[in-house]
Amino acid sequence: MTTHTLRNPARDRLEAGELALGVGIRQSRHVSIARTMKTAGFDFLFLDMEHSTLSLDTVGQISVAALDAGIAPLVRVPELDHQRAARALGDGALGVVMPNVHNADEARAIAASHRYPPLGNRTSGGPLVHFGFDNVPADEAHKMVNDATLIAVMIERQATVEQAESIAAVEGVDVVMLGVGDLTADLGISGQPGHDDIVAAFETVGAACRKHGKWLGMGGVGTPELMAKYIDMGARFVLTGGETGLLIAAGRRRCEDLREVLGS
Repeated sequence: MTTHTLRNPARDRLEAGELALGVGIRQSRHVSIARTMKTAGFDFLFLDMEHSTLSLDTVGQISVAALDAGIAPLVRVPELDHQRAARALGDGALGVVMPNVHNADEARAIAASHRYPPLGNRTSGGPLVHFGFDNVPADEAHKMVNDATLIAVMIERQATVEQAESIAAVEGVDVVMLGVGDLTADLGISGQPGHDDIVAAFETVGAACRKHGKWLGMGGVGTPELMAKYIDMGARFVLTGGETGLLIAAGRRRCEDLREVLGS
């Protein structure tokens, strides 16, 4: 029997009924971002390969650092890019966020592609960095990885909101996440994440998640007050913002506080 274990801090939070809080990573390239965000209190890194120039090599290096730091490396890849997602998982990621999922068939393919048999059809590439490349027996390694992996699918179109129940019913999907920014654009209400139509979307998707035992996720909600509202409605997997936005907000507050000293 192996002595190795594998934990996903974000999944652990969710399974305990707590909030899993994440930070988007687009601009950071140094592996120290993992320890920095762990110290800040986050549970997962949302490594965004959809809207950045992050390479697989950089994502792999940050993922390994995140494993050591105790923060979950999750990777958002371009739409339905199963190959890139599989390579990111093999290089240290603990989960995949797939954007703009349209229906249950796509969700089913995502869930199957990124877990090992018998739960899916992920292929094996030999010893994994998750276990320090130790030669863990394949059956044990695959079970531990399957148990730790987090699969999130994003709903970003109104037509897909209407498919929420069938998507949430898919075995192997863990999180159904509302991408609020793109959803407001699709609804013709860009920049209005508190609009009644978005509230209704949270109600619809949240009900589907509760019915099928999935976690409700959210991203693209900028203010703490509105985040709190959707958390009260059931959101538990929460992308709190990106690293650049958080840095600018903290820096602006510091500058404003110090300028007030001289009234300038």
